[in-house]
Amino acid sequence: MPSKTTASLMAMCIACAAGAIASTAIAQDAPQDPAQSGAGAAAAVSGDAQQQAQQPAASDDAAPAAEEGLEVKQEDGKLVLPNGQDMTPDHMENGRWYTADDIPTFKIAEDGTIDYATFSGYRRYSAECHVCHGPDGEGSTYAPALKNSVLKLDYYDFQEIVASGKQEVNKAANLVMPAFGTNKNVWCYVDDIYVYLVARGAGDLPRGRPAKKESKSDEFTAQEDSCMNG
Repeated sequence: MPSKTTASLMAMCIACAAGAIASTAIAQDAPQDPAQSGAGAAAAVSGDAQQQAQQPAASDDAAPAAEEGLEVKQEDGKLVLPNGQDMTPDHMENGRWYTADDIPTFKIAEDGTIDYATFSGYRRYSAECHVCHGPDGEGSTYAPALKNSVLKLDYYDFQEIVASGKQEVNKAANLVMPAFGTNKNVWCYVDDIYVYLVARGAGDLPRGRPAKKESKSDEFTAQEDSCMNG
């Protein structure tokens, strides 16, 4: 992953958090070009300023608790998510592992070595998503824990939300995630981010930077270059 969080990205993230505290009604603003939006724009922003002020800041030591009813089944060598999706690795293509149904997935060796795509997902998530959704997919006070969300969402639903955005409005809050379908720093790695989050949600990958990873393959590099420069 060649990119790092830029100064403009952090400025947008700070603006996003400030907007949550100041009760900014993002849904009423003009739509933002997703290609120009930073990681902070992905926050789920609450319109209840008083509630936000009473909530503690997100940190590694105070991450939201895992949701109930998200049991991942690992039996007979198979990994099945609560949504019924079988995530057992079956074959590799373009440097990434896929299930028998061609859904991107992760693979971790017995010594803890992870496939490169999952490591790529960790790096891309840390660069583009963690400011709002919390380190390691754990969530924050104003955005959900994505490591739990991917256990409930169908893979294609996850892609649709990342590409097109999502909005939930109720009496207590106005939650908004913009579209990232034209942001290559996110969209070219959406599958990597997905498998990283699934590995975290399944409990197979601990918090923090993975200690061991496979080498980046020529096939992965070629697909990455095609997407980023195409």
